[in-house]
Amino acid sequence: MGYGNLALDRIRRLASLTPTRARNAWKLQRAYVRLRKHGPIDGKALMPAGVMPMSLSIEPTTSCNLRCPECPSGLRSFTRPTGMLTTQHATPWIDDLAPWLAYVNLYFQGEPLLNTGLAQLIEACTRHGIYSSTSTNAHHLTSSRCEELIESGLKRLIVSVDGLTQQTYEAYRVGGQLHKVLEGTRTMVETKRRLGRGPHVVWQFLVVGPNEHEVKELHAQASALGVDEVVIKTAQLDDPKDGHPLLTKDPNLRRYDRDPRSGSWVLRNPMKDECWRMWQGAVVTWDGKVVPCCFDKDAEHVMGNLSMQSMAEVWHGAPYDAFRRQIFTGRSDVPMCTNCTEGTEVYA
Repeated sequence: MGYGNLALDRIRRLASLTPTRARNAWKLQRAYVRLRKHGPIDGKALMPAGVMPMSLSIEPTTSCNLRCPECPSGLRSFTRPTGMLTTQHATPWIDDLAPWLAYVNLYFQGEPLLNTGLAQLIEACTRHGIYSSTSTNAHHLTSSRCEELIESGLKRLIVSVDGLTQQTYEAYRVGGQLHKVLEGTRTMVETKRRLGRGPHVVWQFLVVGPNEHEVKELHAQASALGVDEVVIKTAQLDDPKDGHPLLTKDPNLRRYDRDPRSGSWVLRNPMKDECWRMWQGAVVTWDGKVVPCCFDKDAEHVMGNLSMQSMAEVWHGAPYDAFRRQIFTGRSDVPMCTNCTEGTEVYA
């Protein structure tokens, strides 16, 4: 790992900012800052006319090969349909939004590499000069799949490692094999070297009680494998409480603290009536539903559907405006927001 790798990744991100995309991003930021300062005005739409999301997360599938305990894909607990995104549906979404999109993350729930058409979605992003990323548990990072991802133009590959021994790894990645993660990482790094190009490879370490003691040696192991960057992510817990097996002892490695008055475990960040996520981008499920952010895992807040509407209709529609207005007037009344990390540091 080195500063050169990080600098190259930043250059790639900036390269996606065409004049139109930069203007769009500036207008989104300006509108958001004004709203934070003055608050919403009755009868006036919160999102300015003509602007569009600057980023998009698209869900390749809700299916997953693992059984992670805090994940609805792993728990098979979705109430929404499980399915697989088809490129014939998703490619037009990217094409239509290309003038404004600077970043597309091909991940929401599930394991993206289970979708055999993933490379075609990446190619659609590459064709428009959009920075593309995806996140994987690396169990399907074979040599041929690595070549496919590289040839399609993927810019960022996030590999969830979450443990440096099989015992600590499987404490969260239930059903997974650490040796497959290491082998998949090694294969991608070696394929990059052989082809002379490839995505920025990130090791994402979800820190939980069983693996928190491994954080110090994480960078050394990542460097030995040729990983470009390490990101330490704190865990989202649906029910943090005394004795929770995933709650860390180190307060700097968790999102929650005990409330001295109630004794319950609560998010460390204050619940402010604001959220930049509502302005900069959106999430699209495998079947075209547009939801406001990645915390809406079960798609309870559907703003529209790209199978029947354009993103312009959805982005500037009444449901989205009403939801943004609620975020700025009573965010704590939205259940998914009560476990949201907006306004706190979740990456150490």
